[in-house]
Amino acid sequence: TSVPVLTGTPITNNQTSIEIQRIMASSSEPVLHSRRSLYVGGLADEVTEPLLRAAMIPFGPIQNIEIPMDYASGKHKGFAFVEYSDAEDAHECIYNLDGSELYGRVLTVNLQQHNRANLNSNKAVWSTDEFFQTMQDPGGKSAIEGALTEEGVAR
Repeated sequence: TSVPVLTGTPITNNQTSIEIQRIMASSSEPVLHSRRSLYVGGLADEVTEPLLRAAMIPFGPIQNIEIPMDYASGKHKGFAFVEYSDAEDAHECIYNLDGSELYGRVLTVNLQQHNRANLNSNKAVWSTDEFFQTMQDPGGKSAIEGALTEEGVAR
């Protein structure tokens, strides 16, 4: 019997784990790549990239760390993305660090959700007509105008 895998390559029950890893690694599909990338949330303002690397390196070699910055305040946004060389190292990190404390803040560590990262995040929500259509009620007023009228702030 064979078990289908997300990569499209069937894996039989007779194959060893090394053969299964070779099949998964040889796949051209990027599905398994996401298992190495982690979201780390709840970072204190004092956390820097070298400090985060020092906290994460005991679980395996790290390929990349990204800490998004809030350029208005000059500080990071309180979360980071860490990519390990191996998916097993990433899972070990999740197991050991999720819920732990760093500089008095509880960390949230889980797999990065790539499907959310590719939603044209560089575009403003209101850059398409769909935003305005969803904000319009049947009476012709926008949802924002309706809320302001209810609050007594309308012009």
